[in-house]
Amino acid sequence: MAARSAPSCHLRLEWVYGYRGHQCRNNLYYTAAKEIVYFVAGVGVVYSPREHRQKFYRGHSDDIISLALHPERVLVATGQVGKEPYICVWDSYTVQTVSVLKDVHTHGIACLAFDLDGQRLVSVGLDSKNAVCVWDWKRGRVLSMAPGHTDRIFDISWDLYQPNKLVSCGVKHIKFWSLCGNALTPKRGVFGKTGDLQTILCLACARDELTYSGALNGDIYVWKGINLIRTIQGAHTAGIFSMNSCEEGFATGGRDGCIRLWDLTFKPITVIDLRETEQGYKGLSVRSVCWRGDHILVGTQDSEIFEIVVHERNKPFLIMQGHCEGELWALAVHPTKPLAVTGSDDRSVRIWSLVDHALIARCNMEEPIRCAAVNVDGIHLALGMKDGSFTVLRVRDMTEVVHIKDRKEAIHELKYSPDGTYLAVGCNDSSVDIYGVAQRYKKVGECAGSLSFITHLDWSSDSRYLQTNDGTGKRLLYKMPGGKEVTSKEEIKGMHWASWTCVAGLEVNGIWPKYSDINDINSVDGNYVGQVLVTADDYGVVKLFRYPCLRKGAKFRKYIGHSAHVTNVRWSHDYQWVISIGGADHSVFQWKFIPERKLKDALHIAPQESLAESNSDESDSDLSDVPELDSEIEQETQLTYHRQVYKEDLPQLKEQCKEKQKSATSKRRERTPGNSIRLHFIHGYRGYDCRSNLFYTQIGEIVYHVAAVGVIYNRQQNTQRFYLGHDDDILCLAIHPLKDYVATGQVGRDPSIHVWDTETIKPLSILKGYHQYGICAVDFSADGKRLASVGIDDSHTIVLWDWKKGEKLSVTRGSKDKIFVVKMNPYVPDKLITAGIKHMKFWRRAGGGLIGKKGYVGTLGKNDTMMCAVYGWTEEMAFSGTSTGDVCIWRDVFLVKTVKAHDGPVFSMHALEKGFVTGGKDGMVALWDDSFERCLKTYAIKRADLAPGSKGLLLEDNPSIRAISLGHGHILVGTKNGEILEVDKSGPITLLVQGHMEGEVWGLATHPYLPICATVSDDKTLRIWDLSPSHCMLAVRKLKKGGRCCCFSPDGKALAVGLNDGSFLMANADTLEDLVSFHHRKDIISDIRFSPGSGKYLAVASHDSFVDIYNVTSSKRVGVCKGATSYITHIDWDSRGKLLQVNTGAKEQLFFEAPRGRKQTIPGVEVEKISWATWTSVLGLCCEGIWPVIGEVTEVTTSCLTSDKMVLATGDDLGFVKLFRYPAKGKFGKFKKYVAHSTHVTNVRWTYDDSMLVTLGGADMSLMVWTNEVESHREKKYCDSEESDIDSEEDGGYDSDVTRENEISYTIRALSTNIRPMFGVKPHLQQKEPSVDERQGVVRRGSRPPVSRAPPQPEKLQSNNVGKKKRPIEDLVLELAFGYRGRDCRNNVHYLNDGDDIIYHTASVGILHNVATGTQSFYQEHNDDILCLTVNQHPKFINIVATGQVGDSADMSATAPSVHIWDAVNKQTLSILRCSHSKGVCSVSFSATGKLLLSVGLDPEHTVTIWRWQEGAKIASRGGHNQRIFVAEFRPDSDTQFVSVGIKHVKFWTLAGRALLSKKGLLSTLEDARMQTMLAVAFGANNLTFTGTISGDVCVWKDHILCRVVAKAHNGPVFAMYTTLRDGLIVTGGKERPSKEGGAVKLWDQELRRCRAFRLETGQVTDCVRARF
Repeated sequence: MAARSAPSCHLRLEWVYGYRGHQCRNNLYYTAAKEIVYFVAGVGVVYSPREHRQKFYRGHSDDIISLALHPERVLVATGQVGKEPYICVWDSYTVQTVSVLKDVHTHGIACLAFDLDGQRLVSVGLDSKNAVCVWDWKRGRVLSMAPGHTDRIFDISWDLYQPNKLVSCGVKHIKFWSLCGNALTPKRGVFGKTGDLQTILCLACARDELTYSGALNGDIYVWKGINLIRTIQGAHTAGIFSMNSCEEGFATGGRDGCIRLWDLTFKPITVIDLRETEQGYKGLSVRSVCWRGDHILVGTQDSEIFEIVVHERNKPFLIMQGHCEGELWALAVHPTKPLAVTGSDDRSVRIWSLVDHALIARCNMEEPIRCAAVNVDGIHLALGMKDGSFTVLRVRDMTEVVHIKDRKEAIHELKYSPDGTYLAVGCNDSSVDIYGVAQRYKKVGECAGSLSFITHLDWSSDSRYLQTNDGTGKRLLYKMPGGKEVTSKEEIKGMHWASWTCVAGLEVNGIWPKYSDINDINSVDGNYVGQVLVTADDYGVVKLFRYPCLRKGAKFRKYIGHSAHVTNVRWSHDYQWVISIGGADHSVFQWKFIPERKLKDALHIAPQESLAESNSDESDSDLSDVPELDSEIEQETQLTYHRQVYKEDLPQLKEQCKEKQKSATSKRRERTPGNSIRLHFIHGYRGYDCRSNLFYTQIGEIVYHVAAVGVIYNRQQNTQRFYLGHDDDILCLAIHPLKDYVATGQVGRDPSIHVWDTETIKPLSILKGYHQYGICAVDFSADGKRLASVGIDDSHTIVLWDWKKGEKLSVTRGSKDKIFVVKMNPYVPDKLITAGIKHMKFWRRAGGGLIGKKGYVGTLGKNDTMMCAVYGWTEEMAFSGTSTGDVCIWRDVFLVKTVKAHDGPVFSMHALEKGFVTGGKDGMVALWDDSFERCLKTYAIKRADLAPGSKGLLLEDNPSIRAISLGHGHILVGTKNGEILEVDKSGPITLLVQGHMEGEVWGLATHPYLPICATVSDDKTLRIWDLSPSHCMLAVRKLKKGGRCCCFSPDGKALAVGLNDGSFLMANADTLEDLVSFHHRKDIISDIRFSPGSGKYLAVASHDSFVDIYNVTSSKRVGVCKGATSYITHIDWDSRGKLLQVNTGAKEQLFFEAPRGRKQTIPGVEVEKISWATWTSVLGLCCEGIWPVIGEVTEVTTSCLTSDKMVLATGDDLGFVKLFRYPAKGKFGKFKKYVAHSTHVTNVRWTYDDSMLVTLGGADMSLMVWTNEVESHREKKYCDSEESDIDSEEDGGYDSDVTRENEISYTIRALSTNIRPMFGVKPHLQQKEPSVDERQGVVRRGSRPPVSRAPPQPEKLQSNNVGKKKRPIEDLVLELAFGYRGRDCRNNVHYLNDGDDIIYHTASVGILHNVATGTQSFYQEHNDDILCLTVNQHPKFINIVATGQVGDSADMSATAPSVHIWDAVNKQTLSILRCSHSKGVCSVSFSATGKLLLSVGLDPEHTVTIWRWQEGAKIASRGGHNQRIFVAEFRPDSDTQFVSVGIKHVKFWTLAGRALLSKKGLLSTLEDARMQTMLAVAFGANNLTFTGTISGDVCVWKDHILCRVVAKAHNGPVFAMYTTLRDGLIVTGGKERPSKEGGAVKLWDQELRRCRAFRLETGQVTDCVRARF
């Protein structure tokens, strides 16, 4: 049973033998402290030659393959391989992580380099595009990314003499990169005639734009700019793998085993040939050099590190050796001395001293070695070979004793018997041979019971038995030396084993996970003395178990470091050390064994940090051995928040259904109803699966959440205000330290966190993009600037945000088990804790990642499930509440004490100035002093203590408490049952808000003449609610079963309730006491209705597909309606009480005669004429229009008609409440929709006078009350609802110009060259590989209308050598460009310098035209057509222009669409923004401060993106509209608000943090206003916006509501509008025939009331103005 807990001893990594020289280069450096840094397997090593000591960095989870040293030589960056590889920047002195960079590369990180001042880091991935990425590594942010090359990149370096320039090289290429904005632009190096095009392996940058590079053939290529100017031939005789620059010059190392030193101008200084030195050997190949002062470090392919002192260069000093290429499998320990023997596929056998940490002997054999063993006396060493032979050597001098080959397949295991007389040899052909040692290894026996290859052998202590394991996992026993198999149980019982290295057998059952039966454990070794067992597996993990270890899935401690398979592991002879060897990483790890220890000593080996699970980890096996989880927590961990359909999926679903609707929308549909509803009050609070989600705000209001709504409740006035920004269940809520802002996190496919202001209820920031499925915990930092959040994805991702900017600061995987709470350290903003199922973790931020340590429990307890946590009065102290009712007190990561606080789980705790308050499942609130020594006071939540002013009734005494908060002299308590209570310090309790408990709520009925309603729920209660101003629960009654429907009798005295077991009852509506009950059916009663008038009959519908009709006065069943094929969903009476309308689950609409129940067939036309007492049906012609476009995905669950038969309210599965005009004929009717419920709306009912609508949410258990606002009230406050799904087709107006522009497809110049006829240099005269840039130098014809093309850019022309003399053509210089692009662009002419200059564009050139002189100057950096242009209006950014161009895919390469920001006067490029707008950028606009830039793409979603253009940082991006957007412009006074216009749309946008929120323009305020295609936009004071339409009207908008239309401002489309900033006048330009009063340009006053027209004398019949400035 001991295996229930992990062993209390520990391993500490003491030494690693080896260095990674294969497949890596440039990975060995001196640090500032003169230590040597390199890596092996998954460990970064810092070795001090002076003290002969190693330190280890273990933040990686797989092989490290690249390393870079910071210019200050203290920090190191390392990159690893793996599916999601990351980069760690760490301190070589403390070996702690400083920053983690992740989520960008795949496959692995091939090279890394810091820039000159060490602020930026560049990395290259191993993915197919070899992505190059530049990081701001301190913040963990990507600054820029671009595809690197189609083939491998071997080296990359910053140019240390020119800012923002990099050079990369690799297979057959070298590229020179420049970084501008977020754009990395490469130019390929031109080899020309000077040298052959070949693979470049390494490089170094020097002054004057010189770059030196080492090539595969041993030459050094010297580059100036991008051109090869000379080669130094034969610098080495083979490939140059490494080049290192220092103050004195350059050092190069090559495959020829030589090191060459060069001076600063690359003249040779000296050569050191390592092959010629004592330690040298043939085939030595140098992979890494580092020259510092008079020392040179050399790393070789065969895992050696040499140190050379320059003046004794022929005596290199070997400071590290290891095995080289090939797997390492053989390991044996000496029986009496601290020595270990290893043998590998590199054919060498090596003996290591564990005390001196050095290689003391090495011998090369003929064959690869697979296993080794040392005899008991330590004289003979036996080695098993891959070819089936074995060799015995003398340990003393490594001379051969004997070599025997009896087998053909590899020998995988051999062992000497404990008495030294026999050697057992296990072979891959499934036999074991026994040899006699004294008889010169004569074969004396054979064991042949196995069916598969032999993996492990062990001898019994008396040398009489042998046990074997084979590849099938079988364990067999043999008698020695003959080899007869032993099967008798008695005989087996008496055996004692000399060693235990087998993976199968009773003693080691526990090393296998519970459900695993695979061969992934390679080796074990038992330590009988310490009663521990060490194992090695295929995942690079060394584990420590208790021994013996009998039950499957035992607990363990695990240690990482090896990267791939750990092939073998052994204890040293005196059990001081564990030696483990890695297969592919051919490294030898030596671990120090630290036996059982007291907690006091534990401090010096605090759990080491790591990004993968921490290095000494309790096991990850399952919860079976924990006391059973509390039922409530159990329930909560079972909850899943996955949705079939997320709200984010709706736009795509609608698009897919578009075809169907085309046919349907040809008929003119009804307008939306005139009424609208406004959320007025919600009964409910989410307590059943959330904790600590209830707070006082600054001014003493109460904030909490229910369904998808954030609620602010004012307890003095008993009113609520709502934050309605979420569209699905809110799962968590946190309040800002100043108590004025709140953060809420919701469910969703890409769930968002909203930070909003409790005063204005406006969103301040919306954070999304890093979580999946939902967000279960959030917390603000003490300064309120940061926010931490936890997701409910499988790895419970933790994200740290700068919420105002909307930036992710750090992200990491939290834990496999559910996390319940996250808390940020109030004293250190970089630290936080998370707590949840069986864990408490302490995190600190490191750049873009977080590093976690598990809380260390020690002997004080076990890893309990933590439900809540808070920090104490110092940064070290933390407190957590457990699921067993204890409070744990932590100092740093150590548990120091536990205090019993509650019976059952502690669900909530809150820190006060002096002390704490806790609440638990036991319904007690406890106040504690500041160290949890004394409990000062407890309050029990009991019905007897309820104060008279309460807004409802407690259902039970001592409800489970889920949230506690203090303030304003009160304790605020939230319970699992959905109640919010306020406890006065002196004792009385006031109930403020309540809702139903867990379980779906379906039943709802409104009273026939009072403002009250009844609800019945699966929580087995029937409740009566007051809807008038007192908003409280009037009565409640427990039922024996849950219920799904209820109904008041017409006189309001009786209440009928249908239950889930097929029974129903009638109760007195005042006292809720039973009048009568019936039980005729077995399945759920789904609807129940009294007949109108006197209420003589009661119709009861059930899921058994019957409707029973009862006579109320005689209490007898009088009729049964049969004939439905599925369960009944809704029933309605006609107003005479003679006819029943029935809906079923199979979408049938049936009619039955009452009271007998005969089925009637009524044609659809007649149904309308019948007068119905109520209408709650969702089927039939009258409500065909209520089914949405995506009707397959979502059900309309409920409907209700107002008593004036005008408005039909519906509820559906997606949580929408919609209002339709009745009758809603024709498909896809227009509606107003409201989001507040999260999932199914199960029921909607109007009150008796239609003044309120009551809606029920199924799973969100909330009852929402909406007030009905009739049209006349509407002017005062407009309520936000979204209009219907489909924009109607009648858009008013068509214009050929607009249509043509919308249909232009922009061909991309870089891609289209090969399709067109070309002129240029003939192929045989061209260079070998014309780059993309060169291909664009081609002049083209065809395909586009002839706008005047600017001649191509000079540097791209290629010389044409066909002339008589080889005279190069002079460069062409662009002097004058005719033409202006007005055909499909607008707003692209601007004045500069107070009207002296005009700026505009044509083709791919930006043109500055001086009005006075007529001269032009050009900006020619674009490589394709410019589509839009804007000028920065802010005085700080004078003459700054932004232009957007066409481009192809959005892969961030040089041909991707981009925006260039440049200075109009000196034509300098200030920033290039490569964007993900595939196809091109069609509109750009600067914000009021000039710091932000808005761009709109031509991609199918017409993405809108906001940039901080100076940094090249993308702030926010979102799909704009599914049709073309023509213009988007910032309001001239704002940095957060802008408007976009396009084909049939106007959208008003707000930037909140990183999110873009949009509102559609609302037309419904004006009669007959139709959404037209909008072409231009301008702005006025007081939030006025003007948009120009295709029909010549100008629309005037106040906020996002249309307030008037200036009809026919122009006769044709209004293409351009401009707001003059000085006087606020507005200029419009359009397409117009000149007439008396008309003109193509008009100047208007600020209100757009008066105008003056200007004519343009162009001589054309129609003037068409495309731009106005």
